Amino acid sequence: MANNPQVIFFDAAGTLIEVRGGVGEIYSRVAREFGFEADPSALQQNFARAFRLQPPMAFPAGTLEDKLHELEKDWWRNLVKDVFAGLGSFPRFDSFFNQIFERFRGSEFWRVYDDVAPTLTELKRRGLRLGVISNFDSRLHDVLRACGLDHFFDSIHISTRAGAAKPDPAIFQAALSHHLIEPEGAWHVGDSLREDVEGARGAGLRAFLIDRRGDQVSAASFTSLPTLIQLLEM
Repeated sequence: MANNPQVIFFDAAGTLIEVRGGVGEIYSRVAREFGFEADPSALQQNFARAFRLQPPMAFPAGTLEDKLHELEKDWWRNLVKDVFAGLGSFPRFDSFFNQIFERFRGSEFWRVYDDVAPTLTELKRRGLRLGVISNFDSRLHDVLRACGLDHFFDSIHISTRAGAAKPDPAIFQAALSHHLIEPEGAWHVGDSLREDVEGARGAGLRAFLIDRRGDQVSAASFTSLPTLIQLLEM
């Protein structure tokens, strides 16, 4: 590997794992279990719109665990309420939300991309340290464990605990400080131009864009990867 990175960081959702079947389909299916009918495509559109309008998923660093979990759940509750707003009365919404929040903690609704395990296995074989930097909540530890990926990572930094969400350089700096390395010694791989590429480059890391569908804009300032396997050739 060129430049011999000391640590390679990865984004989580959209890079290592993806929602199995889509959020709209999952919300529609589970809502039906609670007596509410909603069109999956409408829920998917509402989710995309509401997610963009949500504040960053970041809370003051050092927040006590119980309070942090409360803030995380409230963040998601507000989002999911917006997703179902205007679709009719949903008397059992609270029960629905509590269940789906917990079910997203396991592997039921997540799929690991096929190129992930082979790539991480080889990187670990080469002696590299690996980490996760994600705009996610504390359930990510459970998700990665349930998906059989947690053992690959030496660190997991999530925005809700770091007090900053990508592209804010502070979350990258927190990960670098944890490993006691300078930005030049680290790479970051993710699927978002703004959060992952611009965020990592703004913090001084070398950035890679994972673009499995080939529909992202390419640029000379970063490397685009059609598969994580290609990272092994860098």
